Amino acid sequence: MERETQFIGQSAAFQDAVERASLAASLDRPVLVIGERGTGKELIAERLHRLSTRWDRPYVIMNCAAMPETLIESELFGHEAGAFTGATRTRAGRFEEADGGTLFLDELATMSMGAQERLLRAVEYGEVTRVGSSRPIRVDVRIVAATNEHLPALVDDNRFRADLLDRLSFEVITLPPLRAREGDIEVLAEYFGTRMAAVLGWEEWPGFGPRALAAMEGHDWPGNVRELRNVIERAIYRWADPEKPVDALSFDPFASPWQPVSRKAPARPEAHAPAPANDAAQPPAPPSGPVSDLRAAVDAYERQILSDTMARCRFNQKVAAEALGLSYDQIRHALKKHGLNQ
Repeated sequence: MERETQFIGQSAAFQDAVERASLAASLDRPVLVIGERGTGKELIAERLHRLSTRWDRPYVIMNCAAMPETLIESELFGHEAGAFTGATRTRAGRFEEADGGTLFLDELATMSMGAQERLLRAVEYGEVTRVGSSRPIRVDVRIVAATNEHLPALVDDNRFRADLLDRLSFEVITLPPLRAREGDIEVLAEYFGTRMAAVLGWEEWPGFGPRALAAMEGHDWPGNVRELRNVIERAIYRWADPEKPVDALSFDPFASPWQPVSRKAPARPEAHAPAPANDAAQPPAPPSGPVSDLRAAVDAYERQILSDTMARCRFNQKVAAEALGLSYDQIRHALKKHGLNQ
């Protein structure tokens, strides 16, 4: 999948975040980018670099979560030959590679406390020391870091250094999740749909049908824009008739009647656990007396079942879905239909 570098969206929340990134780009200060997975933190970080005075210098990316704790300091600051087993030659770290440019530290919250301490010195004094060396090296690097964690809470739990947070949080850009970007779901879906139709060689893009549009709006999108792109592209490549609007979406690519059943350990009983599924699924008594409007009566009965089950399951949608034999997407759609998703 090619790297997506465009910002698509018209909601005020999204435009405000992009504007703040554009404003902060010209200042040679650290920036923290906060957001759920799939919200576009990498794109904001790249924008901060491309619009800065360092745009023609190195832009180095490091995913802190992908590095074992034993190697992250060597990756960041480099090492001398013989510094540890396997270090057969001297190697410059990411700070030296990014000298004069920008270093993007993704998944910052996963960094160990020891690495945080050395990172603090690099940010504060502009010096790094390779592992196995005692000679500091001057570097000129702008730090942009990203995480999906609430760093002040990690500070309170002694899992992140308060002084490092102070140094890195000159500006904090928090990206809104897709569910909070009013009007952007359909805009993004059309964009990804048009592109996928072109990839498949369709003569025209037929758009989406009403069922697909309703399903998009009723979904929570925990994976945000990245999830939306996958759902849209999967739906289009599976659609049999390019001349008709795409009207079927599959949110879970693993859904199958033949999927393997995972073995789970017996759950320990807890005082606050939701009611068992068989109790939660007991329906209320059907309406008595003559029925003048069958559709209205069915809707009212369905709403009552949903309301009672949600209450018994302590308003846990996942547990209520299991109790009623529904998927998570189905219960979300049903709750929205009956105005019970508040």
